[in-house]
Amino acid sequence: MVGPLEPFVPARALTKTSASAARIEEFEARLGYAFRSGDLLATALTHVSAGSLKKRVESNQRLEFLGDRVLGLVVAEMLYVAFPVAEEGELSRRLSQLVRKETCADVAREWNVGPYLKLGQGEAKGGGRDRTPILGDACEAIIGAVFLDGGMDAARDLVRRAVGAHMDAVAGTARDAKTALQEWAQGRGKKPPVYREISRGGPDHKPVFVIGVDVEGYPVCEAEGASKRIAEQSAAQAFMEREHVSAKFRGAQPQASS
Repeated sequence: MVGPLEPFVPARALTKTSASAARIEEFEARLGYAFRSGDLLATALTHVSAGSLKKRVESNQRLEFLGDRVLGLVVAEMLYVAFPVAEEGELSRRLSQLVRKETCADVAREWNVGPYLKLGQGEAKGGGRDRTPILGDACEAIIGAVFLDGGMDAARDLVRRAVGAHMDAVAGTARDAKTALQEWAQGRGKKPPVYREISRGGPDHKPVFVIGVDVEGYPVCEAEGASKRIAEQSAAQAFMEREHVSAKFRGAQPQASS
């Protein structure tokens, strides 16, 4: 790729060759987004240690600030849609898990950001390319850069692709409704709840599953989600809300750490 991305500077200065352009294209392919402004991408990958104190504004700190807010808004929207019966407290716990620095760093590793970071010599020699705080900040800065370069729709698509893969991981940690429902049913001498897929819709890249949970002696309760696991958790939660299951069971599982 040529043109506006030529000023892009990875870990070390690269000449404007087809090889460096190919590296940029490879990185953008992992992001799923092609930048119009190479300067924004370069800034997003520039750690504060790479410049003097007089040039802190040229680091990715400001983009990190912006990206953190964009990330929080998009993930909150994702959770609102994915867990239609979840209460505010549960949504907040899931949100904190998905936007925490460790999760952002994992996303940056999936993008293979490390080799492209521009770091000061001390950070580079000290393993900064795989340090969680630096990678987490870079992830947020890239999101901020995409927001400025392509607008909210582009940033939303980037976050959905990146964070969507982590949604299942928090489905069982923030509030394990399936476990709570099973304990409640067994405590009443009933068989374990049975989950079955009612339908699947939506495009391949954004499926919507409808799952029904069947508890002996009760009508089937249905709910939807972006994956089978999420839909099952939502169905269990919906059942407990519908049948007014004691808060002892609905809130018995540990909260996710922030």
